Amino acid sequence: MGVRIKSTGISRDTDTFSIVELSGRAARRAMEQGGVEPGQVGVLINAGIFRDNNTVEPAVSALIQKAAGIGLDYVKEDPRSFSFDLMNAGSGVLNAVQVAQAVLATGSTEHVLIVSGDTHPSLKRSAGDGEFPYATSGAALLLELTDEDEGFGRVHTVAGQGTPVVESYVDSATMGNRGRELMTVDRDADFEDRLLTVATTAARKALAEGEFDLANTALISSTPTPGFGARLAGELGIATDSLFAPDLSQGDPHTAALPLAYDAAIQSDLLAAYSHVLFVAAGAGPSAAAVVYRLPATAGAAA
Repeated sequence: MGVRIKSTGISRDTDTFSIVELSGRAARRAMEQGGVEPGQVGVLINAGIFRDNNTVEPAVSALIQKAAGIGLDYVKEDPRSFSFDLMNAGSGVLNAVQVAQAVLATGSTEHVLIVSGDTHPSLKRSAGDGEFPYATSGAALLLELTDEDEGFGRVHTVAGQGTPVVESYVDSATMGNRGRELMTVDRDADFEDRLLTVATTAARKALAEGEFDLANTALISSTPTPGFGARLAGELGIATDSLFAPDLSQGDPHTAALPLAYDAAIQSDLLAAYSHVLFVAAGAGPSAAAVVYRLPATAGAAA
């Protein structure tokens, strides 16, 4: 018994920069594609970091849950659902997968919905730049239990040494009355190298779980820089043509990078030649997470 991706949903719509709305749309699209009603989703986990107007309270997950139409009825007999934020920079989606595995194993819900994505807090832009490198987008993974020999293996996590390589904060000394629309992002000069180190360690731990043929293993990684995935592939001995990435034309999708890349590969039927996907994410800490995902016999069957 394992946990597999039943369906995906993305939203890179340009009529709004609200991550609440974009993540809500992605969640609805994942449910529609999977043929799942909102009442069948017992848990929603939001792994996004940068949110509308630097919202602190309430939990953004609750706002996304409302936008997705999940758990809006309060009749006694209605299915129960809840949501929460799980924030760990670029590794958040894989941390959420780890939590979802534990939740689904209890049999307390049919499905867990993971949403992720980021936006500039000003809600006035969607493309990243040198000061704020993250692109606006929403993404969702709808997960379910399966009796088939497929799905996620064990999620491996690694914490690096030393100070954080990326720090994001509202600078109280300069924000004035614009604190809700500003965000400062500082990255160390060697941030890519340090993230690569922890990502490689986590990936090797995940691969050590079994005897995986790297020729049949696709790689999907976080994208702190455009060349990060290729460097990681080189460290692991995976061919660069087995690396699948999201659209980076607007910048780093950050927490949405993994589901965006997986969705694009599935929709284009690019995973049909592979038996496994190695998901690797790294960020901030520096920290990283990695997991091997066994694809269905027909790669597009569960998405």
